[in-house]
Amino acid sequence: MTATDETGTVGPSARLLQLFEGHRLTPTQRRIAHSLVRHANEAPFLSSVEVAELAGVSQPSVTRFAVALGYDGYPALRKQLRELGAGEPVAPETPDDAVRNEHQQAVLAEIEHLRHLAELLADPEPIARAARLLAASRPLPVLGLRAASAQARGFAYFAAKVHPDIRLLDEGGSMLADRLEQAAAAGATALLCFALPRYPRELMDALAVARECGLTVLTVADSAFAPVAKLSDLMLPAAVGTGLVFDTACAPMMLGRVLLQTMCDELPGAEARLEAIEQSAAARGLFLE
Repeated sequence: MTATDETGTVGPSARLLQLFEGHRLTPTQRRIAHSLVRHANEAPFLSSVEVAELAGVSQPSVTRFAVALGYDGYPALRKQLRELGAGEPVAPETPDDAVRNEHQQAVLAEIEHLRHLAELLADPEPIARAARLLAASRPLPVLGLRAASAQARGFAYFAAKVHPDIRLLDEGGSMLADRLEQAAAAGATALLCFALPRYPRELMDALAVARECGLTVLTVADSAFAPVAKLSDLMLPAAVGTGLVFDTACAPMMLGRVLLQTMCDELPGAEARLEAIEQSAAARGLFLE
């Protein structure tokens, strides 16, 4: 996804994504890239040691990362980041920042993830392209395992109100490949995948099956550099929060709803289907007033 700000200028996170995309990176290098994208404003001003600490890797790994991108070393990469104008120095921490407890910090981190997502959504084309592909698929399989199953189930629940044939795939096992093959045989042309850490090995196996079946794989993941990227035709990144014992996924959920909204615009008769559902619910007294 490419992001632009209100003036039409590509945003800092998007400039870093454009710089890193197209390179085959190791898992450690993807981790470094992900950290730099998440901290795009600070990135041009960090030393290799600071980048290593930020990503939780060794300093030599940062050097190898720069070389993998085609630079002589990290100083050359940092120079490129500054020339791109990837960010501005971050304001020093205020006394109010210092006294925030861990719960407040986790919430504020999620807000920052949503701001980052809003920046990426400034360019509507990736979402529009994904929505067209998903709307045209009959049936439409929606895949999400383990931590991502809630995202897949939530999307599938609402999508079924406007799409005539949604197939939720939220359980692994040997039958998962069968269900993917059956969906393809029934006419499916695309697969929507939600992938969040930690990534199940069977998720990678399922995406490989989907590709073998000729399905176009569109993936909502926590990073454009997630392992599932190599098996995805279109990546839609939305960061997860890591400040609590268990990850939080507000941004992936929001991205799923944005994708669903855009998909509704691509589905003929979506409004009529929603109206019919509302009339049926009212007639049955389905919801409390």
